Amino acid sequence: MDEADFMRRAIALSCQGVEEGGGPFGAVVVKDGRILGEGRNAVVPARDPTAHAEIVAIRAACTALGTHDLTGAVIYTSCEPCPMCLGAVWWARIREIVYANDRADAAAIGFDDAAIYEEVAAPVAARRLPLRRLLAAEAMAAFRAWEAKPDKVPY
Repeated sequence: MDEADFMRRAIALSCQGVEEGGGPFGAVVVKDGRILGEGRNAVVPARDPTAHAEIVAIRAACTALGTHDLTGAVIYTSCEPCPMCLGAVWWARIREIVYANDRADAAAIGFDDAAIYEEVAAPVAARRLPLRRLLAAEAMAAFRAWEAKPDKVPY
């Protein structure tokens, strides 16, 4: 298979997602020329706002490899990833994103992430979704435990 085949699979998954009541998004995670994980948007059918195609594909790839680290993998996605999925791609250490439709195409059909991008870029005090700290000193106990843990697996 070549990269056009991988993208065509992501596009097919996006169409399947629509047929199954999800959004029009599909993704595949590929490493060493092999699909490790596939996903289609299942937000509505799964009643899960995190069930975006990229997240589903990343979870499947991680399960297939038995690791959280997808270093060297490429994700082919039918649309430019939203901010949540972009974050997941970063955390998974995927080396490249290849996409078909872009964020303007998604916005034109009602999937507009512009407000999220603006929110993330804004200073905490200026965000529309209020953020406030509570019990920060107590919460530091877990951070100190992590720092001191000799057998931690960094990610």
